[in-house]
Amino acid sequence: MASTLTASRLGTTIAKNCPPVFLAPILSSCFQSSVSFSTSSPVAQRTKPGKRHAPHPNRGVSALRRTGLRHRVEMDRYPLPEPVLDSKKKSKVTVDEKHGLWAFFRHDKKALNTPEETATFGRPWVVEELRHKSWEDLHSLWWICCKERNLLATQAYERTRLEAGYGEAEILDRDRAVKLTQRAIKHALTERFYAFEDARRVAVADPEVDLDAEPGTQAYTPIYSDETNLEPDYPVEGRAEKNPAGP
Repeated sequence: MASTLTASRLGTTIAKNCPPVFLAPILSSCFQSSVSFSTSSPVAQRTKPGKRHAPHPNRGVSALRRTGLRHRVEMDRYPLPEPVLDSKKKSKVTVDEKHGLWAFFRHDKKALNTPEETATFGRPWVVEELRHKSWEDLHSLWWICCKERNLLATQAYERTRLEAGYGEAEILDRDRAVKLTQRAIKHALTERFYAFEDARRVAVADPEVDLDAEPGTQAYTPIYSDETNLEPDYPVEGRAEKNPAGP
């Protein structure tokens, strides 16, 4: 009986002095031998002091992170070009005078013009003037406007690069005039398109017009009948009126 009470009291004392159950894995690791953590395979381990196996040649190269080779690349097999410092030995570069890129510059081939030169231009074309122009004239005028806008864009880019600080207002005014001309060309062509569509609808409903006629043949064939009254309905001077009742 006494031994039983002693054992129960000893168990209660041990339970009070022991740590919680959830700390058991941590306490168990304290009694294990400490070993250094390593993920390298045994083959990659050092075999001799101070000597290590050669790494993989593509180690550190990543296409996602844009990292290049870690080792130095030799270029001895490819001789580097040497600059020619003597002006007499330099080869002359010939440029075609009719090259298309010269359209981005004025006739004097200057990259920049003075504000006075840029501000010297006429007024834009109006729709009333363009209505009398042919298709070829409107087509040529449109591409002249495109070349002019490319030229102005080249000058604006050059002014920004040089930080000139002047000429921007003149370029904007000239570009605005070119845009108004292009708008007038579109207006004139739109009117011609609507007129053509109206004429086509009338021709489809007209029996005297053959829209499927072959090139070189007559597309318009007037239709006359014997009963058609060709006399005008209005009186004609110098011509006696007919009396339907007789003389």
